[in-house]
Amino acid sequence: MSRVRERPVADATARRGYHHGNLREALVQATKQLLADKGPQGFTLADAARRAGVSPAAPYRHFADREALLAEVARRGFEAFTARLSRGADPAHALRGMGAAYLAFAREEPGYYVAMFSTNAPQGATETPEARRAFTMLVDGLAASLATRGLEVDDPRALALQVWGLSHGVATLAASGRLGGLCEDPEAVLERGVDALVAGAVKEAHPDGGAGR
Repeated sequence: MSRVRERPVADATARRGYHHGNLREALVQATKQLLADKGPQGFTLADAARRAGVSPAAPYRHFADREALLAEVARRGFEAFTARLSRGADPAHALRGMGAAYLAFAREEPGYYVAMFSTNAPQGATETPEARRAFTMLVDGLAASLATRGLEVDDPRALALQVWGLSHGVATLAASGRLGGLCEDPEAVLERGVDALVAGAVKEAHPDGGAGR
Protein backbone atom coordinates (compact mmCIF):
# COMPACT_ATOMS: atom_id res chain seq x y z
CA MET A 1 0.00 0.00 0.00
CA SER A 2 2.68 2.51 0.93
CA ARG A 3 4.49 2.01 -2.38
CA VAL A 4 1.24 2.51 -4.30
CA ARG A 5 0.71 5.86 -2.57
CA GLU A 6 4.32 7.06 -2.80
CA ARG A 7 4.95 6.50 -6.47
CA PRO A 8 2.22 8.81 -7.85
CA VAL A 9 3.43 11.62 -5.57
CA ALA A 10 7.01 11.31 -6.83
CA ASP A 11 5.91 10.96 -10.45
CA ALA A 12 3.64 13.99 -10.15
CA THR A 13 6.55 16.05 -8.82
CA ALA A 14 8.72 14.88 -11.69
CA ARG A 15 6.01 15.66 -14.23
CA ARG A 16 5.62 19.17 -12.87
CA GLY A 17 9.35 19.84 -13.17
CA TYR A 18 9.46 18.34 -16.66
CA HIS A 19 6.35 20.19 -17.84
CA HIS A 20 7.77 23.56 -16.80
CA GLY A 21 11.12 22.77 -18.40
CA ASN A 22 12.85 22.92 -15.04
CA LEU A 23 13.89 19.33 -14.45
CA ARG A 24 17.29 19.50 -16.16
CA GLU A 25 18.11 22.83 -14.50
CA ALA A 26 16.89 21.60 -11.12
CA LEU A 27 19.18 18.56 -11.36
CA VAL A 28 22.19 20.68 -12.33
CA GLN A 29 21.61 23.07 -9.43
CA ALA A 30 21.02 20.20 -7.01
CA THR A 31 24.26 18.57 -8.11
CA LYS A 32 26.14 21.84 -7.68
CA GLN A 33 24.88 22.08 -4.11
CA LEU A 34 25.69 18.46 -3.34
CA LEU A 35 29.23 18.81 -4.66
CA ALA A 36 29.74 21.99 -2.63
CA ASP A 37 28.34 20.34 0.52
CA LYS A 38 29.76 16.83 0.26
CA GLY A 39 32.37 16.73 -2.47
CA PRO A 40 32.30 14.21 -5.32
CA GLN A 41 32.51 11.08 -3.15
CA GLY A 42 29.28 9.27 -2.59
CA PHE A 43 27.32 11.44 -4.98
CA THR A 44 24.65 9.54 -6.93
CA LEU A 45 21.86 10.35 -9.33
CA ALA A 46 19.45 9.39 -6.57
CA ASP A 47 21.01 12.06 -4.33
CA ALA A 48 20.52 14.68 -7.04
CA ALA A 49 16.94 13.54 -7.63
CA ARG A 50 16.18 13.71 -3.91
CA ARG A 51 17.67 17.20 -3.63
CA ALA A 52 15.71 18.33 -6.70
CA GLY A 53 12.50 16.84 -5.28
CA VAL A 54 11.86 14.30 -8.05
CA SER A 55 11.69 10.52 -8.29
CA PRO A 56 14.92 8.48 -8.61
CA ALA A 57 13.99 7.63 -12.19
CA ALA A 58 13.41 11.24 -13.26
CA PRO A 59 17.08 12.19 -13.98
CA TYR A 60 17.28 9.56 -16.71
CA ARG A 61 14.99 11.72 -18.83
CA HIS A 62 17.93 14.06 -19.33
CA PHE A 63 21.11 12.25 -18.27
CA ALA A 64 22.27 8.75 -19.14
CA ASP A 65 24.13 8.33 -15.86
CA ARG A 66 25.94 10.07 -13.01
CA GLU A 67 28.94 10.90 -15.21
CA ALA A 68 26.73 12.65 -17.76
CA LEU A 69 25.21 14.86 -15.07
CA LEU A 70 28.62 15.70 -13.60
CA ALA A 71 29.93 16.46 -17.10
CA GLU A 72 27.11 18.96 -17.63
CA VAL A 73 27.89 20.67 -14.31
CA ALA A 74 31.59 20.80 -15.27
CA ARG A 75 30.74 22.21 -18.71
CA ARG A 76 28.63 24.96 -17.15
CA GLY A 77 31.39 25.63 -14.65
CA PHE A 78 33.94 26.24 -17.39
CA GLU A 79 31.41 28.43 -19.17
CA ALA A 80 30.93 30.53 -16.03
CA PHE A 81 34.67 30.60 -15.42
CA THR A 82 35.53 31.87 -18.91
CA ALA A 83 32.85 34.54 -18.54
CA ARG A 84 34.55 35.66 -15.35
CA LEU A 85 37.96 35.66 -17.04
CA SER A 86 36.56 37.75 -19.87
CA ARG A 87 35.76 40.59 -17.52
CA GLY A 88 38.39 42.97 -16.97
CA ALA A 89 42.09 42.84 -16.73
CA ASP A 90 44.11 44.81 -19.26
CA PRO A 91 46.89 42.87 -21.02
CA ALA A 92 49.63 44.17 -18.74
CA HIS A 93 47.91 42.62 -15.72
CA ALA A 94 46.13 39.72 -17.42
CA LEU A 95 47.99 36.95 -15.61
CA ARG A 96 47.48 38.44 -12.17
CA GLY A 97 43.83 39.00 -12.97
CA MET A 98 43.48 35.35 -13.92
CA GLY A 99 45.08 34.22 -10.69
CA ALA A 100 42.65 36.31 -8.68
CA ALA A 101 39.78 34.94 -10.78
CA TYR A 102 40.84 31.37 -9.98
CA LEU A 103 40.86 32.05 -6.26
CA ALA A 104 37.53 33.85 -6.32
CA PHE A 105 35.85 31.20 -8.45
CA ALA A 106 37.01 28.31 -6.27
CA ARG A 107 35.80 30.16 -3.18
CA GLU A 108 32.47 31.39 -4.57
CA GLU A 109 31.49 28.46 -6.81
CA PRO A 110 32.74 25.34 -5.01
CA GLY A 111 30.18 23.08 -6.67
CA TYR A 112 31.29 24.06 -10.14
CA TYR A 113 34.95 23.96 -9.15
CA VAL A 114 34.72 20.41 -7.80
CA ALA A 115 33.00 19.22 -10.98
CA MET A 116 35.64 20.90 -13.15
CA PHE A 117 38.86 20.01 -11.38
CA SER A 118 38.52 17.32 -8.70
CA THR A 119 40.19 13.94 -9.14
CA ASN A 120 36.66 12.55 -9.46
CA ALA A 121 35.73 14.94 -12.26
CA PRO A 122 34.19 13.26 -15.31
CA GLN A 123 36.66 11.91 -17.84
CA GLY A 124 37.17 14.52 -20.55
CA ALA A 125 35.86 17.40 -18.42
CA THR A 126 38.89 19.50 -19.36
CA GLU A 127 38.61 18.59 -23.06
CA THR A 128 35.27 20.28 -23.75
CA PRO A 129 35.07 23.43 -25.92
CA GLU A 130 34.37 25.46 -22.76
CA ALA A 131 37.48 24.10 -21.00
CA ARG A 132 39.65 24.63 -24.08
CA ARG A 133 38.39 28.20 -24.32
CA ALA A 134 39.40 28.84 -20.71
CA PHE A 135 42.90 27.54 -21.42
CA THR A 136 43.16 29.51 -24.67
CA MET A 137 42.28 32.65 -22.73
CA LEU A 138 45.16 31.88 -20.38
CA VAL A 139 47.60 31.42 -23.29
CA ASP A 140 46.40 34.63 -24.94
CA GLY A 141 46.55 36.55 -21.67
CA LEU A 142 50.09 35.33 -21.11
CA ALA A 143 51.19 36.39 -24.60
CA ALA A 144 49.52 39.80 -24.25
CA SER A 145 51.07 40.36 -20.84
CA LEU A 146 54.55 39.58 -22.15
CA ALA A 147 54.06 41.64 -25.29
CA THR A 148 53.40 44.77 -23.24
CA ARG A 149 56.93 44.36 -21.89
CA GLY A 150 58.49 43.47 -25.25
CA LEU A 151 59.10 39.88 -24.14
CA GLU A 152 58.35 36.43 -25.48
CA VAL A 153 58.95 32.82 -24.44
CA ASP A 154 59.82 29.70 -26.42
CA ASP A 155 56.61 27.80 -25.67
CA PRO A 156 53.68 29.91 -24.43
CA ARG A 157 51.40 26.87 -24.11
CA ALA A 158 53.87 25.04 -21.88
CA LEU A 159 54.21 28.10 -19.66
CA ALA A 160 50.43 28.49 -19.62
CA LEU A 161 50.10 24.88 -18.43
CA GLN A 162 52.49 25.61 -15.57
CA VAL A 163 50.54 28.73 -14.61
CA TRP A 164 47.27 26.78 -14.90
CA GLY A 165 48.60 24.06 -12.59
CA LEU A 166 49.94 26.52 -10.03
CA SER A 167 46.72 28.56 -10.05
CA HIS A 168 44.59 25.47 -9.63
CA GLY A 169 46.78 24.15 -6.80
CA VAL A 170 46.75 27.37 -4.79
CA ALA A 171 43.03 27.94 -5.42
CA THR A 172 42.15 24.40 -4.36
CA LEU A 173 44.22 24.60 -1.18
CA ALA A 174 42.78 28.01 -0.31
CA ALA A 175 39.18 26.96 -0.96
CA SER A 176 39.53 23.82 1.15
CA GLY A 177 41.22 25.66 4.03
CA ARG A 178 44.34 23.54 3.65
CA LEU A 179 46.67 26.53 3.64
CA GLY A 180 45.79 27.07 7.30
CA GLY A 181 48.35 29.23 9.05
CA LEU A 182 50.89 28.73 6.28
CA CYS A 183 49.86 31.89 4.50
CA GLU A 184 47.41 34.71 5.04
CA ASP A 185 47.29 35.92 1.44
CA PRO A 186 46.94 33.17 -1.19
CA GLU A 187 46.61 35.79 -3.91
CA ALA A 188 50.08 37.12 -3.09
CA VAL A 189 51.47 33.56 -3.10
CA LEU A 190 49.93 32.98 -6.51
CA GLU A 191 51.22 36.28 -7.88
CA ARG A 192 54.77 35.54 -6.78
CA GLY A 193 54.57 32.03 -8.16
CA VAL A 194 53.31 33.19 -11.54
CA ASP A 195 55.97 35.91 -11.68
CA ALA A 196 58.66 33.31 -10.95
CA LEU A 197 57.39 30.96 -13.66
CA VAL A 198 57.26 33.77 -16.21
CA ALA A 199 60.73 35.08 -15.25
CA GLY A 200 62.17 31.57 -15.61
CA ALA A 201 60.62 31.07 -19.04
CA VAL A 202 61.81 34.49 -20.23
CA LYS A 203 65.33 33.82 -18.98
CA GLU A 204 65.36 30.48 -20.81
CA ALA A 205 64.25 32.18 -24.02
CA HIS A 206 66.68 35.09 -23.60
CA PRO A 207 69.73 33.80 -21.68
CA ASP A 208 71.68 36.92 -22.63
CA GLY A 209 69.16 39.07 -20.75
CA GLY A 210 68.14 41.04 -23.83
CA ALA A 211 64.91 41.10 -25.79
CA GLY A 212 63.00 44.13 -24.72
CA ARG A 213 64.15 44.70 -21.14
